[in-house]
Amino acid sequence: MEVRRLGKRFGKETALDGIDFTVDAGELFGFIGPDGAGKTTLFRILTTLLVPDAGQARVLGLDVVRDLWEIRRRVGYMPGRFSLYQDLSVEENLRFFASVFGTTLEAERDLIRPIYAQIEPFADRRAGALSGGMKQKLALCCALVHRPDILFLDEPTTGVDAVSRREFWDLLGDLRADGLTIVVSTPYMDEADRCDRVALIQKGRLLGVGTPASIGAGYGRPLLAVRDADRHRLIRALRAFPHARSVFPFGETVHYTDERADRSAADLIAELTTYLSAEGFADAGVEAIDAGIEDAFMALMGGVPEAA
Repeated sequence: MEVRRLGKRFGKETALDGIDFTVDAGELFGFIGPDGAGKTTLFRILTTLLVPDAGQARVLGLDVVRDLWEIRRRVGYMPGRFSLYQDLSVEENLRFFASVFGTTLEAERDLIRPIYAQIEPFADRRAGALSGGMKQKLALCCALVHRPDILFLDEPTTGVDAVSRREFWDLLGDLRADGLTIVVSTPYMDEADRCDRVALIQKGRLLGVGTPASIGAGYGRPLLAVRDADRHRLIRALRAFPHARSVFPFGETVHYTDERADRSAADLIAELTTYLSAEGFADAGVEAIDAGIEDAFMALMGGVPEAA
């Protein structure tokens, strides 16, 4: 897939602003960004449901405007909102979507078997009565039943429990291992590590594209994780430190960066430990850590350390 200077507006609102990226065959490529970043608009253009206002997009070598009917035959699309027929049973939904693409459930059963095996005990149950995780797997089966060359998944794990999220990504890993090209969007930063490459997107612009490791490695300054039992007071104290540049809670720790670019991690650890001890945090722990995707995303959004 190749996208060049892609743009889309809705009235005065810019949904996509000059997007550029490529996706290789057999790659699991992720778009990471919050709600409203432009992910759904992008996916609807790539699956020929919207027409771009500017730029060009080619999927499987085909133009998304000129070759829309051929693209629709060769792609699978799972939208963010559950869009199957809720009054039809699991099996009826699958048979319907297979028939739309000129095939049958029996002919494609081997392809979807690893996923369908988990929902087959509920084959007669109405789709609307399934749990979130089961709906998710049914939607994936329906997107795969015609053997697409590329699969688009728009926030497929939003609103499901942690176990179902993990199981779903395991399924995507198996599909990728079989050679299927997968493009997925998610607001969850922790899912980025399951992708071969990711694009960070915010307000219709790409902030960075690369492997999860390379994006984290591009963080421009030492990053410290600070820990104390009284985290709320710790955050206030760190933000009051004269040289603080960014202070954000991350899980059980607080991530800190310093405005002085020339200070080493060892020097910063010593300074912060002394400062916090004087502020009454005798047991505070301070250590240097590697930046992750979320750290890099916040840096690229601005107001925190530069990302290389």
